[in-house]
Amino acid sequence: MENTNSNLVGLTNSEVQKRIDEGKVNISTNIKTKSIKRIFCDNIFTLFNLINVILLAALIFVGSHKNMLFIGVVIANIIIGIVQEIRSKISVDKLTILSEKKINVLRNGKIAEISKDEIVLDDILVLSRGSQIPADCIVCDGSCRVNESLLTGESNLIEKNVGDELLSGSFIAAGKCYAQAVKVGADCYAAKINNEAKYIKKVNSQIMESFNFIIKICTFVLFPIGIAFFIRQFTLPDATLQSAVISTVASLVGMIPKGMILLTSSVLAVSIIRLSSKKVLVQEMYCIETLARVDVLCLDKTGTLTTDEMTVTGVIPFGADDNKIKKALSSIVKASDELNATLYALRDYSDSVSPYECSKFCDFSSETKWSGGTFENGKTYIVGATECILKSREKYSEVYSEIEKINQTVRILVLAESDSEPDKDSLPDDLKPLALILIKDKLRDNVNETVKYFKEQGVTLKVISGDSVKTVKNIAIDTGIEGAENAIDMSTVTTDKELEDAAERCNVFGRVTPAQKKKLVVALKKHGHSVAMTGDGVNDVLALKEADCSVAMASGSDAARNVSQLVLVNNDFGAMPSVVAEGRRTINNLERSSALYLVKTIYSVILSIFFIFFRTGYPFEPIQLTLVGALTVGLPSFVLALQPNKDIVKGNFTVNIIARSLPTAFCISADTILLAILKYMTDMPQAQFSTLCVYLTAFSCMLLVIRLSIPFNPLRAVMVIGCSAGIIIGSIFFGGLFSIAPLTFENIILLVIFAVGTFVVFNIFYNIAQHYIEKFKKESHLKLTAKRNANKQKR
Repeated sequence: MENTNSNLVGLTNSEVQKRIDEGKVNISTNIKTKSIKRIFCDNIFTLFNLINVILLAALIFVGSHKNMLFIGVVIANIIIGIVQEIRSKISVDKLTILSEKKINVLRNGKIAEISKDEIVLDDILVLSRGSQIPADCIVCDGSCRVNESLLTGESNLIEKNVGDELLSGSFIAAGKCYAQAVKVGADCYAAKINNEAKYIKKVNSQIMESFNFIIKICTFVLFPIGIAFFIRQFTLPDATLQSAVISTVASLVGMIPKGMILLTSSVLAVSIIRLSSKKVLVQEMYCIETLARVDVLCLDKTGTLTTDEMTVTGVIPFGADDNKIKKALSSIVKASDELNATLYALRDYSDSVSPYECSKFCDFSSETKWSGGTFENGKTYIVGATECILKSREKYSEVYSEIEKINQTVRILVLAESDSEPDKDSLPDDLKPLALILIKDKLRDNVNETVKYFKEQGVTLKVISGDSVKTVKNIAIDTGIEGAENAIDMSTVTTDKELEDAAERCNVFGRVTPAQKKKLVVALKKHGHSVAMTGDGVNDVLALKEADCSVAMASGSDAARNVSQLVLVNNDFGAMPSVVAEGRRTINNLERSSALYLVKTIYSVILSIFFIFFRTGYPFEPIQLTLVGALTVGLPSFVLALQPNKDIVKGNFTVNIIARSLPTAFCISADTILLAILKYMTDMPQAQFSTLCVYLTAFSCMLLVIRLSIPFNPLRAVMVIGCSAGIIIGSIFFGGLFSIAPLTFENIILLVIFAVGTFVVFNIFYNIAQHYIEKFKKESHLKLTAKRNANKQKR
């Protein structure tokens, strides 16, 4: 790397090694993924696993060894969960390394690129606009403006000069400086506020909320019902400790929806692996679900709709010759601390002339939207947004008149000069326009197809950019954004009421400040929208944090990537449909499969309560539920959960899974209760009673599996046939193992009658449930639409 202009030389190699040996290294305490140890612990040491171990111990105590087979399913679940999470971790870690930006440090008098974890105490860091500060530092040369909103919640920029402190977790919004690391690793400010947990937003996940609700209910009812149930079974005539324990274990095993939690983590882990193959880094697991539910997607123009490649396509002079214009532009480019796509375009245009030396310079910032300085010829040159430099339209009518004539899809910058010096917050009053610079943005190759996809999916696209409204409008039109003709200049919006009105009414916004970006997202959420935001710059950070789902480009700023839940490693907006499709597949399939697990929980609770008050033995043994559960719940749920599904996500997750599970749970409960009453009245043998209940339970569950498998494909058909065959084979050839007795002729007739009745009742109830699910989805959509319309009428 080339030498720096600073007199600083940084640490030597021997000094670096000494600090590494002393452990004074910036090892991150904010690990993106779980450690292997934590993955094992999280999958093994759970409440449900503890309950299963206690039940296993009870069976060992009474010597019922064959009924311990259920623990094999528990172990298999643990292994599957661990393997999937480790695979997911490997995928995420690889992409994290790939997308991570290097840090410039000064060592041996030269600039070197290293990772954040390689920074040592006293390293001299070279920080410029967009850099997120990786360790607590002291500015030792240069100056910058810092945004500490990630730490303090305040978005105001803070001026930092030599001797001032820079806190890890904040980021440089303007300027460039050399800063010495004074605290690294766990000693940093960010680490001391629990890895910046202060500003991490709550996960917006219906799946997580639903499962937490179900777990709480199960935990609440499990112990009191279990104790009361055991007492009742132990006090039955002819009861033994062994029979009471076996019945109680069967009852409690059925109540625990352990597979549902495993299914969710495994399916999400598979989704992360699938997305990683498309170079999409998932930094927050449940954001896959959130993105699938969004109805508004806010886009930053640069980096999302366009690439970072730009070129000067034209110059409109105002009395200045070509050499003077190029000289001014070349001087600004050379004096700039950071070269972005715009400055690269200006450099390519003006590199044929030699620049002036700069005596004072103000770097570009998202707030001011200009950069420039005073040079050796005594002139001040400024380049940037016309509206932010030449604010009086009357005074500079000639410039604005020329801008009105431009119909190309270009970015328009103004170059102006003055005899006075600027400062960081204000411009000279005697600015004179030299030229308009027309810069062309290159659209991403697949952007039109991506925009079309979201339109077809009912997602409203809104372009929010700091560029001129005309530039943003033309690009939005080129990409097919609806409502692009009604673009609004946000510099004319002065009140929150006007901003809220514009947020709902318009789809294209120009001259948007970082604070306004955040307010637009807040306003859209206030109107009932689920909002996703894409961005790549420091000016997008506030909006990204506020959005329900945040997506960053890997080529963007550190700050944008670090606050985002998804990172597009290849900087390809065209990957977004894949993310949405993966989210829809995940949610819809989990909703379908989770109903299978909830069936067992519901009927186990109902039957346990019934048999507390009814004086007869519980019909099920753990070994029987293992057979039925594995072939009507476990295997089908995983097959269904990993199938393609591109349906739009609708309705409430909890309501949907409960509604789908109730018909089956009702049929199983009704069949078992009626058979228990019949047994009590006719003195039916316990073995016959138990076998009838097992067959009808399996039959009812298979009816649900069949309904959930519609429409059938080859894999689903094979799964249904295979599971049905498995139950038949297990019952016929392994009846002794599974405590399934041969039925008498009378009981076979009884089984057929109950099966026919179950078939009819199940389908009636399931059709009713499906009707109400669709009705609830429709009503929810109508309520949301009515709310939005009411908001519009109020305005």
